[in-house]
Amino acid sequence: MYPKLIQKIVHTLDNCLQEELKDCQSVLDLGCGSRSPLIHIKHLKDSLGVEVYPPYLKASQKQKIHHRYLKENILNLDLAPKSFDAVILIEALEHLNKKDGLTILKLASTWARKKVILSTPNGYFPMGEVDQNPHQKHLSGWTPSQLDKLGFKVRGVSGLKALYTNINHTPSLINSDNNYYNIKYHPQAIFYYLNGIFQIFSYYHPKSAFGLFAVKSL
Repeated sequence: MYPKLIQKIVHTLDNCLQEELKDCQSVLDLGCGSRSPLIHIKHLKDSLGVEVYPPYLKASQKQKIHHRYLKENILNLDLAPKSFDAVILIEALEHLNKKDGLTILKLASTWARKKVILSTPNGYFPMGEVDQNPHQKHLSGWTPSQLDKLGFKVRGVSGLKALYTNINHTPSLINSDNNYYNIKYHPQAIFYYLNGIFQIFSYYHPKSAFGLFAVKSL
């Protein structure tokens, strides 16, 4: 997490999500994980967190991030059309193969009244099991042009892709607060904060960014 001063200057994932959800009262969080950024958004009247991995679900419930929870594989969901103002997939799409990813994006568009929001690495970013969770493995990569063709407006987040390693080194998504593991250069902390400044550029040039933030208005 960048200091508040940097967050006021650059477009962080948290800030982008807060801005897009200003006109939403209810959110479906697909693959909510252990620490959804919805923890920072307080105006929601209803949020449903869907998570298949019990330790992540338990960690999220402990923090009371969502109003409701459902332990389920997101591909098995059977929800009524237009059930939520927004459907979000934050760092979830890359954990599905391309076919299943396209399927869940279509379903998300039927469940949402206003918009579908996602974040994902820019292209394929290798990742294996984390926290002994087999669902953490990355199975697909998504580019700005691919998401654009699907009707999403795409921006860049997380700074420049060039400053990151080529494989995920994060040891845990539950117990670790260190954001530097995947920075390529040392000292990692300095380059991490420097990358926050580069985010000013990469936001408007998503092809250069490490991560993508995409919104489809319905």
